[in-house]
Amino acid sequence: MDETAVKRPSGRGRFISFEGGEGSGKSTQIKKLAERLAAARLRAIVTREPGGSPGAEIIRHLVLSGMGKLLGPDAETLLFAAARDDHVRSVIRPALNQGTWVLCDRFSDSTRVYQGKLGQVSPGILNAMQRVTIGDLKPDLTIVLDVPVEIGLTRAAARRGDAAPDRFEAEDLKFHQDLREAYRQIAAEDPRRCVLIDATADPDTVAAHVWTALRDHLFAMTSPTPSA
Repeated sequence: MDETAVKRPSGRGRFISFEGGEGSGKSTQIKKLAERLAAARLRAIVTREPGGSPGAEIIRHLVLSGMGKLLGPDAETLLFAAARDDHVRSVIRPALNQGTWVLCDRFSDSTRVYQGKLGQVSPGILNAMQRVTIGDLKPDLTIVLDVPVEIGLTRAAARRGDAAPDRFEAEDLKFHQDLREAYRQIAAEDPRRCVLIDATADPDTVAAHVWTALRDHLFAMTSPTPSA
């Protein structure tokens, strides 16, 4: 599809989140999509969770260092909620209101998976935190990148080199297997918003599938632009 032929929506920007296990290629695919949107003359920003804003980046350091795990799953969830609240208020909502597209490496689905399904934090706590931090805000499209656990962990290890694994990379194999299944379940339960993409292929092939998902879910809903 020719990027110059993309129909450009007006008004509010679009919100696209990328989800998946460790080593699924989220950062690579977000970068490729940002470049393709720029070619289509669509303003887009790239951000991440936890993090994405000055306050949230401080909390990111605490969480990935393992401090949240020491405090327990409920307290760790509160840390993520505080980071998301700052991120949404400082970055995401203002960008969307200005007509900018937001490409986010992880969002609320990660909390549902990591702290909810795997950490056993109660749905009541998760729902309360969601009401406080994001209200009715949700991604227009969520790309779930799916890779077998062994492939993802091998990629993650190659990416970090000699550095120590972070809080989540250091979890055992069963954790990562459960993580993958939880994401696959989310994609299956919400097909209008989520697209599950096989991320075992080379990055350019995966990027083509991401673009197809974007075209089918978002651009198809845009009214044709009148000819000059």
